[in-house]
Amino acid sequence: MSRTEIWNAAYDNDTAPWVIGEPQPAIVALERTGAISGRVLEPGCGAGEHTILLTTLGYDVRGVDLSPSAIEYARANAQAQGVPNADFQVADALEFATRPDFAGDPPGSSPAFDTIVDSALFHVFGADPETRAAYVRNLHAVCKPGGVVFVLALSDAEPGFGPRISDSVIRESFGAGWELEELRPDRYRGRVTASVAEAAAGLEVSADGLVDLAAWIARIRRL
Repeated sequence: MSRTEIWNAAYDNDTAPWVIGEPQPAIVALERTGAISGRVLEPGCGAGEHTILLTTLGYDVRGVDLSPSAIEYARANAQAQGVPNADFQVADALEFATRPDFAGDPPGSSPAFDTIVDSALFHVFGADPETRAAYVRNLHAVCKPGGVVFVLALSDAEPGFGPRISDSVIRESFGAGWELEELRPDRYRGRVTASVAEAAAGLEVSADGLVDLAAWIARIRRL
C-alpha cells in the first residue's frame, strides 16, 4: 500500500488512534500562552481539530494532510462544529517546497507561514533519517525567517503505542537553519482502537477509551 492508501484506510475504517474528538490538550495549552501568531500551517492535520479550534479563535490557519480521506473527515468535522470556513487542503508535507502558495517561486523565496503546528506528524518520520531530513527541509522552505515550528511527538520514555521517538531525534533533526528554543516532556492523548489494542495493554485507559501517553513538545525557530 502507498502512504496515501495507508492513511486513507485509518479514516475509512475508523482505526486512527489519533482521532480523539477534541484538540490535543498540549496544543490548547500552547495557544493559551500566546505562542501562536501570524499565518499558521498545520501539517498532518488529520481530523482537523486544531485547525478548527484556531479558526474559531480568529487565526489565519490552513490544515493540510496527505490523505484525501482525512481532509474529507476534517471538512465534515468542521461543518458539524459550525466552522465551515476552516481551510483544509490535500498536500504532501514532503513536497511543501514545490508549492508556490506555500514556499514562493522559486521555492523558498517567499515562505508563507509564521507558525507551524505539528501534532504527531514529525514522529512518523522518526525511524527514517532521509525522510525526516526531507520533511525538515520542506518546513524550512515554508516557514518565514523568525517563524516558529512547534512539534508534539510521542516519546519513547514510557511504554505506549505508535511511532515513539527520543528527544535526540528532534535535536539532531533541527540543526542548521534552526534554533531549538525549548524541548520538554508533555503528554499526548490517544484513542485505543483495534490497531493499537495489543500495544495498549497495561496502560491506564479511561472509560471512553482515551489514554495520555508520554510525549515531547518542542519550540524551534527558523533562522
